[in-house]
Amino acid sequence: MLIELLIGLCLLGALVVFTLPDRYVPTAALTASLFPLVTSFVMLAGFDASGNAFLGGELAYETTVRWIELAGLTINWHVGLDGISMPLLVLTTVLTTLAILTAWTPIDARRSQFYGLVLFLEAGLLGVFAVLDFFAWLVFWEAVLVPMYLLIGIWGGPRRKYAAIKFFVYTNVATLVLFVGFFALVFGLGDSISSLDMPAIAQALRNDQLGSLGGVAPGTIKLAAFVALFAGFAVKVPLVPFHTWLPDAHVEAPTPVSIVLAGVLLKMGTYAFLRFNFTMLADVARQYAQLIALLAVVSVVYGALLALAQQDLKRIVAYSSISSMGYVLLGLVAYTVYGVGGATFQMISHGLLSGLLFACVGVIYNTTHTRMVGDMSGLADRMPITTGAFVAGAFGYMGLPFMSGFAAEFFVFRGAFGSPTIGSPLLTAVAMFGIVIVAGYLLYAMQRTLFGEFRLDTDYEVGRARLHDAVPLLVLLAFTIAIGSAPDLAFGMIREAVGPLVEGVS
Repeated sequence: MLIELLIGLCLLGALVVFTLPDRYVPTAALTASLFPLVTSFVMLAGFDASGNAFLGGELAYETTVRWIELAGLTINWHVGLDGISMPLLVLTTVLTTLAILTAWTPIDARRSQFYGLVLFLEAGLLGVFAVLDFFAWLVFWEAVLVPMYLLIGIWGGPRRKYAAIKFFVYTNVATLVLFVGFFALVFGLGDSISSLDMPAIAQALRNDQLGSLGGVAPGTIKLAAFVALFAGFAVKVPLVPFHTWLPDAHVEAPTPVSIVLAGVLLKMGTYAFLRFNFTMLADVARQYAQLIALLAVVSVVYGALLALAQQDLKRIVAYSSISSMGYVLLGLVAYTVYGVGGATFQMISHGLLSGLLFACVGVIYNTTHTRMVGDMSGLADRMPITTGAFVAGAFGYMGLPFMSGFAAEFFVFRGAFGSPTIGSPLLTAVAMFGIVIVAGYLLYAMQRTLFGEFRLDTDYEVGRARLHDAVPLLVLLAFTIAIGSAPDLAFGMIREAVGPLVEGVS
């Protein structure tokens, strides 16, 4: 029952924080977030699972309770973790706690509502990674939208309402599309399934139990469902051309929200890609692997070029996320242990690195009250801790050895070059060129803002970061170096879970 305890602690913490006076809320919210954080590390220490959750593996912390009947289908409360979902669960608790700590400086109004919504958001994210029944999974998937909409729309920047509505509309339409795609599969499977249990549905699909539906052949249903699910999840990732909501949301969102948005919420889309498109409908994914790989490469290069053209530090980091998620898709479609495993490892690595860079940008903005590259220079002497963390995070993005970005990209490229599905290595080679563009925009941003003669086009005094602002930077940097220096801290369990998925692919 540890998964239920984990989610319950987040919800209880949110309820308590909602009721407290504002002056007590920051400390109370941080304390409340520590309970799920410690619980997740206890679960990680005792993690004992083998195989893949959707392919009949032995799960950790599994619970199955019969819930309700819906149109002849049983809906269960079914939760459990494998080597893919466990590290994402830990990532969620880590980034939520650190995001709450970074909020101590910029959030000074309606604190109880803000911190309560962040903890409620954490509960929704944990449910997405742990739940194995589609009905309950969809509840958590949608529950994430409400706090994120409010966090952007109330505490965001000047165009916060536009950004929040755009985020909500995009993701709601995407959910409708993926819902239609999934239930086309459910109706096509007919009597071969008796519940909305996603592992059971995945195994029925892989055993070719899908029948015709309304005179439409099973192959056509599979392809149509694959496209609908892919489009729905591509908005959440986001991939080009579904990416336009992301820069607006990031720029208008307060820094703590950007940390959770980039670090965890985007991983909902890539996690769903892995579970639905590349596990349930693996035969369709392999059939169209080259087209999917091309889309991944376009996202890598186009996202990096967009970042290169930005002058706002937040927009630079936001567009870099589009590029990084392209690497995840490339690894998934490779269908090798290193490809799919590297894609999962990249989710963890990007969560840490993007959280680190957004936290650095937040500290800079709290001090200088600007994010524009042309408005400042020479911050290194006056903000040494923030500068050091920013430089380290940027080089981690570029693939500096002994940092998580290097390990993630190495795994993805190794898996993609040896892929039996992608075929030509040209696409992977073009994706590798994206690292050069990444280096270009990050080095340009650092050179303009951090080094040279000090200049600031405002009258604010620039000094060292406060302790509660510096701690998240140092913690995220430590995690990045830890899993970059010893990748098997995460990759060992990931490899165990992706093995059954790629077995037999040649």
